[in-house]
Amino acid sequence: MFDTLIRGGTVVDGSGQPRFTGDIGISDGRIAEVGGKLGAGKREIDAHGAIVTPGWVDVHTHYDGQVTWDPYLSPSTDHGVTSVVMGNCGVGFAPVHADKRDWLISVMEGVEDIPGTVLAEGIDWQWESFPEYLDALERMPRALDVGAQIPHSALRTYVMGERGITHDEATPTDIQAMVQLVREGMRAGALGFSTSRTIIHKYQGRKYPPGTFASPDEILGIARVLGEVGHGVFQMTSNHYQMETELPWMTQLARDNNLPVAFALVQTHQTPDTWKRVVAALDETHRDNVPLYGAVAGRPAGILMAWLGSTHPFMTHPLWQQIAPLPWDQKLARLRDPQVRAQLTDMAALMGSAQYDTRTAYLTQSFHKMYALGAEPDYEPPQENSIAAIAERDGRTPLEVAYDMLMDLDGKGIIYFPSFNYAYNDLCQLHVELQHPRTMMSLADGGAHCGYICDVSMPTYMLTHWARDRRRGPTLPLELMVQRQTRDTARIYGLEDRGLLQPGYLADVNIIDFERLRIPPPYVAFDLPAGGRRLVQTAEGYRATLKAGETIMEDGKPTGALPGRLMRGPQRRAG
Repeated sequence: MFDTLIRGGTVVDGSGQPRFTGDIGISDGRIAEVGGKLGAGKREIDAHGAIVTPGWVDVHTHYDGQVTWDPYLSPSTDHGVTSVVMGNCGVGFAPVHADKRDWLISVMEGVEDIPGTVLAEGIDWQWESFPEYLDALERMPRALDVGAQIPHSALRTYVMGERGITHDEATPTDIQAMVQLVREGMRAGALGFSTSRTIIHKYQGRKYPPGTFASPDEILGIARVLGEVGHGVFQMTSNHYQMETELPWMTQLARDNNLPVAFALVQTHQTPDTWKRVVAALDETHRDNVPLYGAVAGRPAGILMAWLGSTHPFMTHPLWQQIAPLPWDQKLARLRDPQVRAQLTDMAALMGSAQYDTRTAYLTQSFHKMYALGAEPDYEPPQENSIAAIAERDGRTPLEVAYDMLMDLDGKGIIYFPSFNYAYNDLCQLHVELQHPRTMMSLADGGAHCGYICDVSMPTYMLTHWARDRRRGPTLPLELMVQRQTRDTARIYGLEDRGLLQPGYLADVNIIDFERLRIPPPYVAFDLPAGGRRLVQTAEGYRATLKAGETIMEDGKPTGALPGRLMRGPQRRAG
């Protein structure tokens, strides 16, 4: 008799093979048998009318702080995620000297928009070294599995102190010390090493995180440790405008280590066709069996603008600076005042702001790229629905249209600005990338960008939009969308014990009412430590999520079960 039997669901097993109807038997936290009609279970779950998939393996999150206080890593578990990898983009909290804890918090706050007060209140620093960080994580109960990468900014600062922060070139002695710490961290169970080269990442206004300008000797010296220990992903957030220039050394590193090298592959408005040449290069590395991967998202990296958020078109206006600190009820009353509306929508006053610069103008005044997100969020909106197009049709100014959008839903309306992956005003580029054998599902950024981005629902979006609802182009097979975020992501990170509903694999399972599956609009919640603010987006249609055979979520609610654990290094399938 099985411990648990999932009866009669449509099984999409993660392999990419056609779905089938059958039962799944679970014993000792693993898949014991998959077939047509199996015997009995001590507990049976009726999955008739639902699809049954592996739990999602999300390899790009920023839960490095939240993992120390939230056993559910909300809202990832709302979206069927059962395994996460943290420590991306070169930022994190270990290794760390005690006098640099607050400084690491400031870097995370700047780069990933996680409030510093939240991190300072929530993190219980029980470590100095990276192995000690893993030990601390292992002691904490949790619902899902977590794994961590060694972040370059923390490592460099730990070894070089202020010289690392001010971007001094690392000496051979510095590099040797970093190499030794990475070696120790990888042997203790790190899943990889991460760095960032992008000039978009900044903290404390205009400062770049340590490692952004690291020399080839430093980068490659550290990266080759992964080859030495025999496992791990080298993860890099590339400078999007220069991805092509970094392909040669990344290719060589992947070839020499024979281990995955993953870089962020995004389309920018400034260089809209670069992705085509990068994908062509990935075609070549695929033919040569070189494990180089472009990390891609399932939808645009979308900036969300709201009165309660951290970004909107009026954020630098002097009058808004007066209104912003007010409690919400008072703020809303002021915003409903026609005189306030008239003042805030005065473009001359806005442009006269001392904080109004070219970058701010692009972020807040690209009206041809801004849309109402709406009650049924549309992440592939047509150009005719942009603020600019509406303004032209209605004879209003774009600022007036934007203001009225934000005032929808009693002042909780959201404007959507797809900043990356939307240069063509549709998702045809992602349709190509999502099918490529050398791309990797990534960039959902769970735990990060609390005030202006909420892409954590991306695992669910892969099913709702790409496998069911898309209208502005072809859809993609459900089997492929499941495979991309289960077996494929798991294997790249050496997690060979999950991502498939086959005997011997972990019983990480989603039971989903596919026809009812829906992503509601995000909302602002003040549920972080110290009353911190974040954007939250949940899901509807997940009947249950199982982790190692235990139900951790049921109908969108946590069950209290905490079967998750720390993933130390590569994971092997049983049997």
